[in-house]
Amino acid sequence: MFVEHENPDGPQVSQIALVRQGSQTATLQQVPLDPQSTLARQESVKGTGISTTLYRTSSGKNVARPFGGSPSMLKRTTSAKLPAITQEPPSTLVRNLSRTLSRSFSNKVHPGVPLKFGITQEEIKKLEGSFEELKKRGGVRVVMHALRITADRGVEGEPEEIKKRTESFGSNTYPEKKRKRFWQYVWEALQDETLLILIACAIVSLVVGLTTEDPKSGWYDGAGIAFAVICVVLVASISDWRQSLQFLELTAEKRKIYINCTRGGRRCKVLIFDLVVGDIVHLNVGDQIPGDGLLVEGQSLVIDESSMTGESDPMSKDDDHPFMLSGCKVLDGFGTMVVTAVGMNTEWGKVMATLSEDTDESTPLQERLDSLATTIGKIGLSIAVIVFVVLLIRFLATTDLKHFTGEDGRKIVDFFAIAVTIVVVAVPEGLPLAVTLTLAYSMSKMMDDRALVRHLQACETMGSATAICSDKTGTLTMNQMTVVNNWICGKLRKTIGFDEDVFTEGVVEIIFQSICLNTNGNVHFPTDETLPAEVSGTPTEIAVLTWGVKLGARFEEVKKDIKTVAVETFNSTKKRMGIIFRTKDGKPWLHWKGAAEIMLEHCTGYMQADGSVEPITEQRMEELQLIISAFANAALRTLCFAFREITEAEVESLTPEKLKAEGFPESNLTCLAIIGIKDPCRPGVPEAVAKCQSAGIIVRMVTGDNIQTAVAIATECGIYQEGGTAIEGKDFRVMTPEEQYEVLPNVQVMARASPTDKHTLVKRLLEMGEIVAVTGDGTNDAPALHEASIGLAMGIAGTEVAKEASDIIILDDNFSSIVKVVMWGRSIYVNIQKFIQFQTTVNGVALGINFVAAIVDGHAPLTAVQLLWVNLIMDTLGALALATEPPNASLMDKPPVQKSERLISNIMWRNISGQCAYQLAMLLTLHFQGLNILGLYHLKGRNPEQLTGTDKEEYEKAHEILVCMIFNAFVFCQIFNEVNARKPDKFNIFKGFFNNRLFLYVLIFTVGIQILIVEFAGVFTSTCHLRWDRWLICVALGIFSWPLAVVVKLFPVPEKPYVSYLLFWRKDEPQRLFSVNSEGDSELTSPGLSGLSSDDSEVSLPLSPYMPREAGFFTRLKYAFFPSTIPDVIVQQPRLKEPNAWA
Repeated sequence: MFVEHENPDGPQVSQIALVRQGSQTATLQQVPLDPQSTLARQESVKGTGISTTLYRTSSGKNVARPFGGSPSMLKRTTSAKLPAITQEPPSTLVRNLSRTLSRSFSNKVHPGVPLKFGITQEEIKKLEGSFEELKKRGGVRVVMHALRITADRGVEGEPEEIKKRTESFGSNTYPEKKRKRFWQYVWEALQDETLLILIACAIVSLVVGLTTEDPKSGWYDGAGIAFAVICVVLVASISDWRQSLQFLELTAEKRKIYINCTRGGRRCKVLIFDLVVGDIVHLNVGDQIPGDGLLVEGQSLVIDESSMTGESDPMSKDDDHPFMLSGCKVLDGFGTMVVTAVGMNTEWGKVMATLSEDTDESTPLQERLDSLATTIGKIGLSIAVIVFVVLLIRFLATTDLKHFTGEDGRKIVDFFAIAVTIVVVAVPEGLPLAVTLTLAYSMSKMMDDRALVRHLQACETMGSATAICSDKTGTLTMNQMTVVNNWICGKLRKTIGFDEDVFTEGVVEIIFQSICLNTNGNVHFPTDETLPAEVSGTPTEIAVLTWGVKLGARFEEVKKDIKTVAVETFNSTKKRMGIIFRTKDGKPWLHWKGAAEIMLEHCTGYMQADGSVEPITEQRMEELQLIISAFANAALRTLCFAFREITEAEVESLTPEKLKAEGFPESNLTCLAIIGIKDPCRPGVPEAVAKCQSAGIIVRMVTGDNIQTAVAIATECGIYQEGGTAIEGKDFRVMTPEEQYEVLPNVQVMARASPTDKHTLVKRLLEMGEIVAVTGDGTNDAPALHEASIGLAMGIAGTEVAKEASDIIILDDNFSSIVKVVMWGRSIYVNIQKFIQFQTTVNGVALGINFVAAIVDGHAPLTAVQLLWVNLIMDTLGALALATEPPNASLMDKPPVQKSERLISNIMWRNISGQCAYQLAMLLTLHFQGLNILGLYHLKGRNPEQLTGTDKEEYEKAHEILVCMIFNAFVFCQIFNEVNARKPDKFNIFKGFFNNRLFLYVLIFTVGIQILIVEFAGVFTSTCHLRWDRWLICVALGIFSWPLAVVVKLFPVPEKPYVSYLLFWRKDEPQRLFSVNSEGDSELTSPGLSGLSSDDSEVSLPLSPYMPREAGFFTRLKYAFFPSTIPDVIVQQPRLKEPNAWA
């Protein structure tokens, strides 16, 4: 008997011959192979990874050629212990030889021995999609042999081997598109129209100043404007650039997927980017195929290939259709595949390389703020035009046009610069920037709190959540399951095991088969017997297999000589999974495992410890049901194991079509065991649930477990309370929509819920006007996750399909992390409101003082450069300080933020009005009477323009100081008011003041730059040196805003928006009717109509004082005051997943 193996350095150079020496142990020696040998037969030994081809030489000798094992080891080995050879037939000898080789020769990389492959990437490409080519090559096993792997060991995982495979076949990565350079952000910032106008003003001012004034000082104004523009552009560019880097980091985190592989004979999780050609990958429902490959073994494996082929029909995979495409999703079944192409050698990689992550996603809040910014900007433009016209008219009326000088031209340029700067200040670029900053900051901090945001708008929407529908397993519980109670073969056992009864060998074998064969998990026993067994799979499978190990089951020994006929994977509707297999004697058996009370309905008998089968009488059925109830009331998940022998006729009738339509036989089963699995409640969950309830959020548990188990866990978590309702999915799904609307407000637990029940629950809650957050981990949860206002996928237990359908991934599967996400969502909205209050105050004061002063005396007290500095404080630095305020516990003491709620609340209007009134009164007083009040200069009724000599110099010096003090006081008012904005509705504005270091840094930086500007910038910024007492006056005028804020907050505010009082003449106008269709859908109704019964054909609503934001600015303004002039419109309500469409 000869065994021939290819040498990696060249074909048929090294051959191994099995030389029989009587009845002694045979040896392996290198001898030549007869070149005229012919193929006799082929043997494939299951579970060994060895496929052996048997040849017959011209001289009649048998030659066996094994595929598998390590060529390098065979090359280096001159002898090995083999079974003694007697007169076995060739097939038996080949099988024994193959097993021995499989055990003796591994495919480890040995130092000094190069690893070479029998196939190239180009040859693999020829096989793709061509079953004929694959067949010619010898099939999947031959390809695996060429890749130097076996099905049971896979890639060894040694660094040298991984490196060699990566060099030979590429890495599982693809080149990302080049990200934008910093200068591109600068260029984009320069495209702002107002900045372009300012740049033009700077150029004109420079030209006029250098030609009409002393060149040494004539460039100051133009350079000042240019410098301010540069500062604004750089700050905006740096901010955008930093945010893009943060988004890229989050995108990289989203792409991290861990794959279940076999390496070195052990199952392990491998990062998708570390996958190499030759890896054996285990696929389950919901997984994404990580690379192109070939199916090694599969059961009922169905793949969605629509993303790659465009075919909408799912594809079944089997031995005749083994090709697996990267990027596709597993819809059903499970199996293993060998990776044959990764990265850019796959079509998926080529497609992904052409795509780039969209980091310009616009959120609903950003859109609302953009609309608000546009409105404010247009108001500012109107004021700027008025100011410019007034200044120009005053100038022309007082200037001798016949003696027009360069100085006069410069004044006109200054007027234009002031008008443009008013526009710059008026346009609140900081509003969208504030949203971007707070979203980026929140997303970064959410990552620290174990929440990965996939869609930006989910951050905002989470703050409005009114209901959370949570899974039980892994979210409310720890997902660390253990079997703590068991009923085996007719008796409730005292210990986790067989205890005092003597179980026959046949019964033990059946129990072990039910545990070890009807599973997707795996058990690996280390060579060191002192180490515990390594169990992998889902938490439930781990609990069951660990129980089996405690009973004494040996996974590989149980699976040996077993031939699987068919597998029915776990079905969330049927709540069970099954397997049909043949034992060594060829008998077919059917085993089921599933929800205890459901499986028990199909059992007609139960097995005794001695192997006899007793019928389940009514009394015994009641006893078993009581056992299940006792387990469930103890918050245990219950599983039942059942089996029966099936006939050959039943096996032959199980065609793929019948299996898909009817599944496995379910009748006349014999009950083996019932177990209770403990999954303890997560620490901190009851407190987190209590926080949600105090915040006005209803938490509901939706689980597939027994209703008694669900209620027990829900009570422990604080979800199920007095007055609440627990309902089963089967009862909920038969209700009419009206009955569901009626019962849902009190439902706290839904047990035995199918994915369809979960989707219906979410849909009904949305129709009732709720903002719903839903957790999910399975593929069948995808519709509910997609339908919900916020889909929350589990990062550990969640499938890739569930993650793709979600908005946020909870990385630690912990309910407490969901509560943190709610806090961050509310924090976003609150921080934006803080910034709006701050910016609106600055806007109002800056526009007001320049407008009034220009109208009254033709002079704007704040120059272009000064206003640009204020703009920098207000927009970028203010957004940076206020948008990064961390959330606090008090946010959970308020009800959810309604999407229809105004961005500027009555409280904010009160605060803005108080601060604006004070600052305008103070600054205008300084502008008109500051010289006298501060004792700088007493005009005594004289006209400043008629002053000459020393008086004129003293006046100009005093006026310079006054302008500087007005500017300084204005800036300090904003600095101190920025602190006020931290707590719009609280008296104590200093609570948590030192918790936000960024806020402190911004304040310190602003004060420092302001001191430098005042003391050293001089003519450049129209400032001058101030004495210490004048500094104190400016600071005191600014700090007065703190006690003023306390006084202002004493004034109560009405519940109705102030606008309803301003438009008092509209309160008696007729109401507008909105139609509702016959099914009660609110797609064409106004916000707030959800939940109406189908009997309501029309609904009366108060006429809104606003048009939808899609309408033009002047149309909306006209509609607000004179609605009768606007034609009637039906406003289509947006999807409830989006915020309110009204501006």
